[in-house]
Parts: sequence; structure tokens; C-alpha cells
Amino acid sequence: MAQRRMFSKRIVESARFLKMPPSTQNLYFHLGLNSDDDGVVEGYNVMMQTGATEDDLKLLVAKGFVTVLNDDLVTYINDWRENNRIRADRKVDSIYKNLLVKMIPDIELQPSRRRADTKKKPGVKRIEDNGRPLDNQRTTNGPHSLGQSRSGQDSLGQVRSSSSVEDEPVDKDDDDKKEKLLNEIRKTVKEDPTDSEWSSIQLLFKKLSWERLRLVTLGFNSKVAGGEIDRPYPYLLTVLRQKVEENR
Repeated sequence: MAQRRMFSKRIVESARFLKMPPSTQNLYFHLGLNSDDDGVVEGYNVMMQTGATEDDLKLLVAKGFVTVLNDDLVTYINDWRENNRIRADRKVDSIYKNLLVKMIPDIELQPSRRRADTKKKPGVKRIEDNGRPLDNQRTTNGPHSLGQSRSGQDSLGQVRSSSSVEDEPVDKDDDDKKEKLLNEIRKTVKEDPTDSEWSSIQLLFKKLSWERLRLVTLGFNSKVAGGEIDRPYPYLLTVLRQKVEENR
């Protein structure tokens, strides 16, 4: 998912936009900054981060700038396609794509596609073989390939059955254990995520079982320790979103 967002001057310099209170304008910009590649954003999280109120969101809806998709305030930026143009081979489909199409049946979404010059390589996980350029350009050959780490762990989300970790008791909904995994991630990465990244990671953690999160965390921490990931938190978000989608 892209880390930069744009805004059309035709929209943000219009009288319709400028007549809104500064707090409402600020919310619009932050919703856009935190949106995924289809223009969908978890509005409640952004409101908590910015101190915006539901009145600000309601005004954006009334003015036609956004559409709220469900009771959890998942929100779509109505002018997303005018604001942002994303290369099809870099686009990551929204985890809320089905909800978006259901609530706005006539919406025109930009399709994602594989790069024409990429070929499937055996042993590479789907998250790394989706046809989009990886941020890190390390080779997949040699002892430290993306498919396998030095600690004997397989690619993200899987560990070898011979690992002693497999013998640990599994408690799928143990919040304390999930919190411990989150602390391990921050300790391994050794740099702070943005507020938006961390709140999104925490939300996705709530949607997955502790057992699955444990496996994802083991693989992720191993790759970070091996220097195989340039931007750890965006990478982790992509993996978690894929796991949530697989559960559906």
C-alpha cells in the first residue's frame, strides 16, 4: 500500500470545502492520508487520533465528501480517484472491497494487476509473489532467502513442525498473549510506528486468533532481525490484512 497520498486542488480549494470548520477539513485530510489504495479508511481510528467528533464526520457526509459504509465508521473517500492515481501493479485491493461494492454498487474501482515481467517463483509466499515491486530487493537465493530464515522458521505465518514453539499451549483469544506479541514486535523493529500504523495493527490483531498471530510474529521478527525488510510496519500490515482476508 502506498505511503503517500495526494489531494485535488479542485476539491480542497472549493467553497464547499473551505466553508467547513477547520476541524472538519482536518479530518478530511487525515482520512485521505490513512486510506488504503481503494480510498477506504477506518474512520473511527482516525477520529480518535485527531480528536475529531462525529459531527465533523457527519458534515463530511452531508457535503458529499465521504460515505460511511457501516456502523464501525469504515469510510470511503468519494473523490478518491480524482485525488489519487496508483499504478495497477502497485495497487493493493482494500480488505473492505466487498463491503464497498455492496454499499456503493455503481462504484468504479481501479483494478490491480500483476507486472507483465514477473514470473512465479517456487517456494515464495503469495504475499511476496503478487506481481508488485518489493521495497527490499534482496535476492531469494542463498541461505537468507525470503522463503526461509536462519532460525529454522519458514516464511511468514508458518514455522516448521519440529520447532519447540509448537508445543506451547494455544489460547486463541488471550488478550494478554496478543499484547505480549505486540511488545515483541516493537522490541524487534527498534523504531516506533506511526500512530496510524500501530492502531491499524492493533485492530487487525483483534480479528485474528492468538495461534495465527504467534506464527506471523515469529516469521516477521525473524525477517526483521535478518535485515530482510526495509519498511517493517507497512509490510506487517499487508501480511495481517491478507490473513484477515483468508479467514473470510
